[in-house]
Amino acid sequence: MLALLVLLSTVSWTVDKHLCMGKVVDVAFFANAKTCSMEADSNSMDTEFEKSCCDEVSFTMQGQEDLKTSFFDLDLKQQLFLVGYTYSYINLFQDVDTVTTYFSGHPPPLLNKDYQVLYETFLI
Repeated sequence: MLALLVLLSTVSWTVDKHLCMGKVVDVAFFANAKTCSMEADSNSMDTEFEKSCCDEVSFTMQGQEDLKTSFFDLDLKQQLFLVGYTYSYINLFQDVDTVTTYFSGHPPPLLNKDYQVLYETFLI
């Protein structure tokens, strides 16, 4: 998800819309929007309208250009944190030696009384 976020923030976006009589006819990303046939009809007719009924709206958002950072641009504390975090993350998935129990051969002590019945505490 982080790679997708970096990609979306660094790419320049252009949105082009074609409006005809105030209504959106076509929307295009990274290209020009297709025009409707009304604009061609109004140009061919001999009318007294000076203004066309169609509009072109374009919005461009510039992306970032300065993303060239290296490991050595970080200060010493940041480098130590990254190295320590990477080391602990890698060691997280290694097998842990099994612990031997020395009392496994001995049975538990015998109870003289049944304490649940004696104190009348039962799990329901």
